[in-house]
Amino acid sequence: MNKSTALIVGISGQDGAYLAKLLLSKGYIVYGSTRDSSICDTTNLSRLKIVNDINLLSLAPNDFRSVFKAVNSINPDEVYYLAGLTSVGLSFEQPVECMESISLGTLNFLEAIKLNDKKIKFFNAGSSECFGNTNKIIANEKTVFSPRSPYATAKATAFWIVSNYRESYNLFCCTGILGNHESPLRNKRFVTKKIVNGVWDIVCKKSKELRLGNLDTWRDWGWAPEYVEAMYLMMHSQEPEDYIIATGVTNSLKDFVSMAFKKFSLDESKFVICDKKLLRPSDIKYSYLDPSKIYKNLNWKSEKNLEKIIDEMFEDLINQS
Repeated sequence: MNKSTALIVGISGQDGAYLAKLLLSKGYIVYGSTRDSSICDTTNLSRLKIVNDINLLSLAPNDFRSVFKAVNSINPDEVYYLAGLTSVGLSFEQPVECMESISLGTLNFLEAIKLNDKKIKFFNAGSSECFGNTNKIIANEKTVFSPRSPYATAKATAFWIVSNYRESYNLFCCTGILGNHESPLRNKRFVTKKIVNGVWDIVCKKSKELRLGNLDTWRDWGWAPEYVEAMYLMMHSQEPEDYIIATGVTNSLKDFVSMAFKKFSLDESKFVICDKKLLRPSDIKYSYLDPSKIYKNLNWKSEKNLEKIIDEMFEDLINQS
């Protein structure tokens, strides 16, 4: 029996690494692309002990020729598009790079798949940031987008590109509208990892303070290894559909900070400094998400709560110390 082949675009990131591990465990041949495979940061792949099982290749998602060549040479059964600029804050500084890497990259892959004779399935990593402020009203798959950052605008554009290609060309392509999701592999530029690292530095007497921006923001935080399982289920459903991938539980960033300091019986008010320089030009205050559709249709449900996620992130730091 022939093995299935998957191409993960953006394999070196948190989601790409966990997804690669999942697909390898299911017997897949896994290809992973980065802009330059010769200097690719394979830290996450190494940490999961799968770096030698991945076929790395160089690919520029914003260059159609590069994408077309990769799709036709690998001829994968599935493509998971997880690439692009992933930081909301950084997207304000690099809006063109953000738009090209996310929306143009998505368009290039769908066009290449359309021109390929093989029926290739395509997964697009969307974002709950597309909904903007939900004003305490829970968002589902029918909620209108109202993006408030270049990142969210790019993700919204990619979502509609996928929808258009699915309807116009009958492609198996879908978007997972992902809520925030964390793990020990989370990049340090993300505020959740910054908080965990910052608290640990205070515990280890390496620092006396933790500077953060707006703490009055509310997000749905889940566990990344569970979310890649949802991606896989979406690609193996009978029909391609878009789904919200989330826990259905929302906490404030202040809650996150309090939980992190509480692990070591510390009072966060003695260490946390709100720095106006870290505020974004615009931000989402409330993000409430309804994952009932994916639970009903695909029987997927997030199991790990925020407190346990924070525990896992600290445990990883402690083990590395």
